[in-house]
Amino acid sequence: MPTSKDSTTGAIERFVAEVRQRIEAARSDAEFLSLSRGWMTASFQRKYSYNFSWMGRPVIQYPQDMIAMQEIVWEVKPELIIETGIAHGGSLVYYASLLQLIGQGEVVGIDIDIREHNRVAIERHPMASRIRMIEGSSVAPEVVARVEALAAGHSPVLIVLDSNHTHEHVLAELRAYANLVTVGSYCVVFDTVVEDLPADFFGDRPWGVGDSPRTAVQAFLAEDGHFEIDRGIDAKLGITVAAGGYLRRIR
Repeated sequence: MPTSKDSTTGAIERFVAEVRQRIEAARSDAEFLSLSRGWMTASFQRKYSYNFSWMGRPVIQYPQDMIAMQEIVWEVKPELIIETGIAHGGSLVYYASLLQLIGQGEVVGIDIDIREHNRVAIERHPMASRIRMIEGSSVAPEVVARVEALAAGHSPVLIVLDSNHTHEHVLAELRAYANLVTVGSYCVVFDTVVEDLPADFFGDRPWGVGDSPRTAVQAFLAEDGHFEIDRGIDAKLGITVAAGGYLRRIR
């Protein structure tokens, strides 16, 4: 005779199956994909990502991607998260707070120029004990060597790339850091959306259509067989700056 526990388990399994079906349907929902792309373009023009903070620090991310990162962190439970690009430090604080809830782990942030007021604010933050910052180019050999030393003995490791968005720089970061990602974890490349925005959108920025994180991801995947794009995350979010950039290590 079925028990209440069996009934609860069945309800949960049905809910999970329904979610999977919706996500799978979203992959080929041309109307929703078109609406999402149009909204993304309009939101970039309005600097939408600058509207949000996490625990008092500007995060400069889309909330949808932050929810996706929370799901990844909970699934992977990394001992170490390495992020290139610090800015105001909101995402460092965000990841540190997730690790605090899990009860383990440290975040290493790398930036070529850590502004003093941002450094002070991060160092004084309640999550500071789980944050380490390195100033320097993320692709400089001495910085890469330092990060490799910090990563030694840690598992799982999660990588987040969100600094200079040119093809050359992102590809160099992927070649430098992707090998630190443990099987089942992720290397997340932000701002692949550059490739979907109008070609004249970027002004004096050194990146743009044809020279972007997505072109770097495509080049990297062509030369490295250890990762695959998690298209389920893209379909789930609809609104994301990292479409095609959620790379899961599979071998």
